[in-house]
Amino acid sequence: MPPIPCAYKVGYARVSSPDQKLDAQLDALNQAECHKVFSDRVSGMKADRPGWTQLMTHVRSGDTVVVTELSRLSRSLLHLLEVVKEFEQRGIELMSLRENLNTSTATGRCFLAMMGAIAQMERELKAERTAAGRAAAKARGRTGGRPRTARDKLEQARILYLHSDKTAAEVCHTVGIGRRTLFSYLATYKASSTGSSHTMVSSS
Repeated sequence: MPPIPCAYKVGYARVSSPDQKLDAQLDALNQAECHKVFSDRVSGMKADRPGWTQLMTHVRSGDTVVVTELSRLSRSLLHLLEVVKEFEQRGIELMSLRENLNTSTATGRCFLAMMGAIAQMERELKAERTAAGRAAAKARGRTGGRPRTARDKLEQARILYLHSDKTAAEVCHTVGIGRRTLFSYLATYKASSTGSSHTMVSSS
């Protein structure tokens, strides 16, 4: 018979920036009797985590990945559930020391199932709020996108810019519009005025 592979505890530690220390996490993982520990000094929001990639290559079926707390492992609840699903498919357990979570126990699996239900509820509520917002906007004649600047405000800015000693920046600050909006309106106004002049000349 082939030898049965040994199951190991494999630790993972992470801090968000290079100037933060891993000592407390490493001590806790060593006390938890981890055989090997991988670590990262990078924000959890970044997908590229070299230490995590090495850990995922190293662990085998029957192993347990140990973290000091769940926030060290995942970027969000959704990401955590994705990681747990991958662990389950590969036969890997998860243990979190602070939350006293262990997916090898019925209690741990129940806790994760509840978290999954909460995440699904949050997604559905967000979708409902988005749909309600769109419906309300449509009822008021808005179809999405940035609101257009009121024409009277644009005209006020044009007059100030052309008939005062104010700079474009000062005009935009006074009226409350952006420089790009001002110059776009000036170009449009000039084009329309030129078109009107040509029409009058042609008709005469």
